[in-house]
Formats: sequence, structure tokens, C-alpha cells
Amino acid sequence: MPREHVKLATDAAFPPGRLYIVGTPIGNLEDITLRAIRVLKEVDVVACEDTRRTRQLLDHYGITTRTVSYHNHNELMRAPELIVRLEDGENIALVSDAGMPLVSDPGHRLVKLAVRHNIPVIPVPGASALVATLAAAGLPLEECLFVGFLPSKHLVRQKFLGKLRGARSILFHEAPQRVVESLQDILVVLGDRPVVLAREVTKLHEEFLRGYVSEVLLRMQRRPVRGEITVLLGPPDENTNQGSPPIPASVGEDVERVMAEQGIDERAALKAVAKARGISKSDAYRQLQIEKSEK
Repeated sequence: MPREHVKLATDAAFPPGRLYIVGTPIGNLEDITLRAIRVLKEVDVVACEDTRRTRQLLDHYGITTRTVSYHNHNELMRAPELIVRLEDGENIALVSDAGMPLVSDPGHRLVKLAVRHNIPVIPVPGASALVATLAAAGLPLEECLFVGFLPSKHLVRQKFLGKLRGARSILFHEAPQRVVESLQDILVVLGDRPVVLAREVTKLHEEFLRGYVSEVLLRMQRRPVRGEITVLLGPPDENTNQGSPPIPASVGEDVERVMAEQGIDERAALKAVAKARGISKSDAYRQLQIEKSEK
């Protein structure tokens, strides 16, 4: 089918005043579609998280379209402004710093308002760290649950993970400074399940770490962790300890219970709790101190 016919079948079906949701590269600049390049050239303005970062991409492809910032800190005011421009007949492309907008990135408010105002919202699919990780992981993908970013606070994260015990495969993003703590909590709450940790996908230092949570955790503890990380936690298998009762989310609550039941001091109770949880006493002590600081 001639390219001109494809263009007419997609864009000409809508009047001016279209909102395009455009996928951009997640690392390798070659991971952008011909359609995305054309749309970014033809729209009136590109709304982006970081105008400087998006400008680098646009300059790479010789795109001179004007940009305007749209991020978590200004979307409350910026979204209505863009809706007015769309209603006036401008075509706008929404992009994130990397990948598809709205997937753990800002944009929901703008799309919701566009739908409410009967403004055409047109997706232009592109690269995605989530899809790339799923494709290369080699783990079962049926019933995979994407949960965005795990909570940053230790206690909240453990309670959140506790609600995922029934999920088979779990996919999430994680910040490099928290990935070790998150793997520790996964090991405590969900057990030693298969996992794939994808780091810097499509970039120069792309890496996939495969194994059980305990194995990948050990490797992460032995070296600095850098870059953008996506984690796929596989379903439990015969090597996963599922027979033990659910572990309380709070080490402190567990310590207090053991102290009351056995009439021992906190130090001895902490040792018993660490043994029951399958973690070192130092890890249990660290979690206890975090819990106390968060109260």
C-alpha cells in the first residue's frame, strides 16, 4: 500500500486539533519509527518532560518543531493550556523523556481532558522498556502484572508486596539506589523466585541479570548499581518456599510478639525473628531501625 494512502487513512480521518501520544527511544536513538519522526515534524508543538533532552532527539533528526514543557510539576496548569490550543486547531505531540508517555510518566491528566473535550487522541507506538524486558527475559508471561514503581519506604513496600502473593509474574521499574532493598523485601515477603533484572535496556551498557532473587541480590550487593532498571519477577516454582506461613510485614511487630510469647529481650527476639525469616541478624536489625525511624 502506498505510503500516501497510509497517511490519509490515519491522519486525514481527523480534523485539526489532534493530540498524538508519541513513543520515543529509551536509549538507542535508532529505536524510533518513521511515523513518529513524521508526526514530530508536522505537529505545531511538542509537549515534553525535559525540553533540553527532547531537543537533542529532535535535532538528531533535523526536526525544528517548537517544544513546551509538560511534567509532573506543571501539568495541573499546563494541561488546560494545551487543551485550549488543541480546541483552536493546533496539533500537539506528547512525548516523555524515553519510551511511551503515560507509562510511569506524566500525561494522564492531558489525555483525560482531551477525551472529555472530544479531542482525537492518536497513539504513535514506540520503544518500551517494559516490552523489551518481557521479550528478552525468558520467563513465563501469562498473567503478568505491571505495578509501576514499588513504594519507596520499607514498611509500605513490604505491605504492598504482601498483597501480590497471589500474582504469578510481576513487572516493575526500580530506582538504582533502592533495587537492593527491594530485592531484600521481595525475598522476605514473596520468597526466592526466578527473576530477571534488566538494566540500561538498548543503551551501551545493556545488561540482563538472570537467576533467583537471592542470586541476583548477591550480585547487586557486590557492585555499584547504576542506570534505569526494570525487574520481572517470575512465578514461584518448586524451588520457591511457599509452604511457610505469611511473614508479617513489620519486623518490629514480629520482635514484640516473640518477646511476649517467649519472655526474652529484644536482642534474643531479633535473632529468633531473623532465623524465622531466613535473613541475617544484621539485615533484621537494619530493617528494625528503618521501621523505628519511619514511625
